Amino acid sequence: MGITHRARGVLRRRDPELTMPPGARNVVYGPALPDESTVHLVLDLGLRIGEVQMASGAGASDVTATIIAVVSAYGLPHTEVDVIYTSITVSTYRGTDLPPITSLRVVRNRSLDYTRLADVEDLLRRITGNELTAAEAYAELDRITTAPHPFPRWVATLSWAGMAASLAVLLGGGSTPLLPLVAAGSTALVDRVGRLLNKRALPFFFQQAVGGAIATAIALGCYATGLLDNAALAIAASIIVLLSGMTVVGSMQDAITGYNVTAAGRIAELALMSAGLIAGVVLSLYIGVRIGGESVGSLDAQALGRAEVPAPALPLHLPVQMLAGASTSACFALASYAPQRLLLAAGIGGGVAATVHSLLLTLVDVHTVLAGAVATTVVGFIGGIIARRLRIPALVIAVSGVAPLLPGFATYRGLYELSVLGSPAGVATLMLAVATGLALGAGVVLGEYLAQPVRTRLGRLERRFAGPRMSGPLRPTKRRID
Repeated sequence: MGITHRARGVLRRRDPELTMPPGARNVVYGPALPDESTVHLVLDLGLRIGEVQMASGAGASDVTATIIAVVSAYGLPHTEVDVIYTSITVSTYRGTDLPPITSLRVVRNRSLDYTRLADVEDLLRRITGNELTAAEAYAELDRITTAPHPFPRWVATLSWAGMAASLAVLLGGGSTPLLPLVAAGSTALVDRVGRLLNKRALPFFFQQAVGGAIATAIALGCYATGLLDNAALAIAASIIVLLSGMTVVGSMQDAITGYNVTAAGRIAELALMSAGLIAGVVLSLYIGVRIGGESVGSLDAQALGRAEVPAPALPLHLPVQMLAGASTSACFALASYAPQRLLLAAGIGGGVAATVHSLLLTLVDVHTVLAGAVATTVVGFIGGIIARRLRIPALVIAVSGVAPLLPGFATYRGLYELSVLGSPAGVATLMLAVATGLALGAGVVLGEYLAQPVRTRLGRLERRFAGPRMSGPLRPTKRRID
């Protein structure tokens, strides 16, 4: 009896309801929420904003922070967000007497439109600043997502061509005027063909394969006919352009910030798209060498000369490399439909990346992987500061700044060793390219982390969502009930 009495006493102390009068046990605990229709509207608003961010390559931590900021601003303080690769799930707690409301949205189409991302960032600032009601914010978001691209598609094609020409100069082809022109022309053709294939719903894997095959075939043809004296640089420039749209930064951000499932999915997608590109390049190399014979015999010396990216084959003046890197990033941002106010920031990121990378390779003589990591860390740091000052997405500066350093030449060298020479050394070279790409993404994330403000309220927000912000809110939001 003594043991039973003591056990009942412990239960009463741990469960206050056992000591309450019978009429007081039906008390409802939970937040004071808006009506159910408003809750559904707010959840859908947060999901659609997160969808735009994910489609633009933002990390899962950014999407999570954004959605929580939106729903908290409209009076839903107890909300959980789960981001898994292409799906976003949001659930809000309504108290002990009602089940939670859960919504799901799948990101089906992903394309780079930095104007849309910048507009959504502006909308987010107005939402967290209590300037719009939920209905007004939803209407504004609908206008943003249904608006056409800010300029015609042919402008994007010319921008991709300009990016390839700038890369050809950055890689060391500035002394041959025809080389940038060939790289630009082949890239423009690849872009137009890819657009036609996309209209026919051809999977992106095969689009990458076709693009790699076309770019390599044009470069080999120009080399065989004597128009070019170095086909390797033209092919490498085209490879970098085809690699530039992939989510290297987002994949590393997800892996570092603990969203491992999403990171694994993005890395698998990145590997698959790269495999398509590899298949196209290898096919053209194999056929070209078999058909060309002696006319392409000196390709060995070009392909095996170096693997560092983007160290020029001939010494270039530092201002030339700086301008080439800036032009590469600015053209990439323009091809991704970035607004004009973002082009200068993107160009600064590319110029800084190319300059730091070149200085580390030539003056300090560090390994290319370390040089790329340090250069992108500087880009992430500067980009984070510029983004906060100008109120623009740091993601645009980060992704654009990485573009000049993507391992195009190392990729080409590894493919040539495997497909033409049949050398197992090609595997090691391709692993070097993979390591370089991962180092670039990790460097950007580290630089953005170092650029975080040290104010207490921002530090708490960062600790809550476990990672640096490249897109989305920079401040905690105040709860508001409409």
